[in-house]
Amino acid sequence: METADNCRRAAREAVADVEPPQLHDLVESVLDGASMVPGALTVTSAAMASGGAGAAGTGTGTGADADGPRSSAGERYAAALEGEPAESDADGLVTHAAGVQLIYEGLRLTRTLAHEEPWRGVEDDEADPQSPPDQDAIESDLEILAADILVSRGFYLLARTDAADKAVRTVQAFGRDQTRRDEVAADGTGDPAAIDANLERDILELAVETGAAAVGRSPSTRLLALADDLAAGVGTAFPPAAECLADLEPAVGEEPFDDRPLEFDDRSLEDGPTDRATSATDP
Repeated sequence: METADNCRRAAREAVADVEPPQLHDLVESVLDGASMVPGALTVTSAAMASGGAGAAGTGTGTGADADGPRSSAGERYAAALEGEPAESDADGLVTHAAGVQLIYEGLRLTRTLAHEEPWRGVEDDEADPQSPPDQDAIESDLEILAADILVSRGFYLLARTDAADKAVRTVQAFGRDQTRRDEVAADGTGDPAAIDANLERDILELAVETGAAAVGRSPSTRLLALADDLAAGVGTAFPPAAECLADLEPAVGEEPFDDRPLEFDDRSLEDGPTDRATSATDP
């Protein structure tokens, strides 16, 4: 699925300046092993929000039908979905998709660390100042930094979009959910896994909102229902994007495309951070 490959590439470019090398390698390894469902759904949602405007009753529906020539807007989105983001419109869209992906990967890593608490096993060793550095302690510290960097870079890429507020709410909801999960796990009054799965649901909602915002739209009821349906089937781990979203791309091609000029945040990755930072909390 070339859309997923483009999202992964954009996400890696957004963190290319992370140092030291050991931290950079860890961040890249997280992205290399990640499912690109959040990023790919962002791109797909933009196409559906643009192309399905007439059908959803939110636009003019003046584009060509599935058997006729695509409008210029349709061509741009077809290029994005087919892995050919040659124009700045598509570049900006994939950048926003990378922002969604980075936020998810950072929160997912944070969730794992909160559950496993790898630092607990090295507390006694750290009490002895004469003991050599513990590799497990170093690794857990790097993972905490990596999670911080992933989330902050994701925020940076979405900062000037209409989805920025949703991104903030997603992180805030994650913090509340994890606090509640600890309470539920301690007293046995609920299902911790169900609370954990709220992250995937919220990220899918962020993806469709970001995609729709990229074309100047609000997410339709149809898009929000799609996110809800996907969330119900994935639990706390996304499958490969090609498996999860395979049925969506043909549907996009069947939608009419709106000829109305699209309004994009035309900032690309080239306008991203250029200073070499080791943590999102660095000044």
